[in-house]
Amino acid sequence: MERLFSLLEQHYEEIVAIRRYLHERPELSFQEVHTPAYIANFHRTLGLEVREHVGERGVVATLRGGKPGKTVALRADFDALAIQELNDIPYKSKNEGVMHACGHDGHTATLLVLAKCLVEMKEEIAGNIVFIHQHAEEIAPGGAKAMIEDGCLEGVDVIFGTHLWAPTPLGHILVRDGAIMAAADRFEITIQGKGGHGAEPHHSVDAIVLGAQFVTQLQTIVSRRIDPLQSAVISVGHFEAINPFNVIADTAKIQGTVRTFEESVREQIVEEIEALLKSTCDGASASYTYQYYRGYPPVVNHQKETDFVATIARNIPAVENVITCPPFMIGEDFAYYMQHVPGTFFFTGAKNPTWETAYPHHHAKFNFDERAMLIAAKVLGQATMDFLV
Repeated sequence: MERLFSLLEQHYEEIVAIRRYLHERPELSFQEVHTPAYIANFHRTLGLEVREHVGERGVVATLRGGKPGKTVALRADFDALAIQELNDIPYKSKNEGVMHACGHDGHTATLLVLAKCLVEMKEEIAGNIVFIHQHAEEIAPGGAKAMIEDGCLEGVDVIFGTHLWAPTPLGHILVRDGAIMAAADRFEITIQGKGGHGAEPHHSVDAIVLGAQFVTQLQTIVSRRIDPLQSAVISVGHFEAINPFNVIADTAKIQGTVRTFEESVREQIVEEIEALLKSTCDGASASYTYQYYRGYPPVVNHQKETDFVATIARNIPAVENVITCPPFMIGEDFAYYMQHVPGTFFFTGAKNPTWETAYPHHHAKFNFDERAMLIAAKVLGQATMDFLV
């Protein structure tokens, strides 16, 4: 590992340069054009086998070692978010209303330079390494499922992935076997009442009042209907009823997200939401529409591979601590890969110790300590090499 780590350290400035180049040129999910072309060209210059347009916009590059052996897959996502960046940095996003606010630029830069270093050790590698560069992680149905259907996991024995994690201090690695991230679903509701004059509510069916009642009562599903030993989240992020100030709204639109780990809890919440919605509307002679969209399943790490990565991480000098973390209610379509092959997904701490504030992921001022990319590359690199021994 000394040679690999030395190569990665020599190329650290290149990791940073690539990350900043991509940060300036973010692209939204399912609209990625420049980024996958850049990735494919980078791998081609390394002499790797490259497939473009995998699952529509993904890129897969394969390094074949000098000796026969098993196959490891490493995955990085590369899409951005519809956020106007508010950071005052030299490499600020040049695309209006689009920002790498989740660290996917760092994931991509890490994997590209790791590939470059591993190519320099090609003849020593016993087996193959597949670099999966995935589009559209941020928006369901995501890119992972389509890439898998297009063959990105063919012949793969194990898969590893990481997320640079700004809330966690630099030098810390978070691992967990079993469910580490939740299923991420969404719902859309329209309550149809009867509009009218604000001075004569008795002639109307106020959709805003009904919507407010529904949103308030919605939280009782988790607190009073779900087994308290199970985990679930229901959050409303959108409530729209646009009218003049003196007009009673006839329509209210509500959108939100549901996060669960157990399929039985997931199914119960689907039914409970509609039961509550129906009772709210029936009592006021209103009607409704209700649509529930199942998003990514939970990310469930395999124990053997999780223990394997945790042991490796503890032996890397830059890693100060390896922590078994609680499950997160966030979602990730990395879940689909591990439904097909063994693997694990871990978090690499990326909070700069000198920053007073570490803005959360998906925030307009999100950023991370770029040294975390080097740590992530070392953990992924050593996991790859040790697995192929």
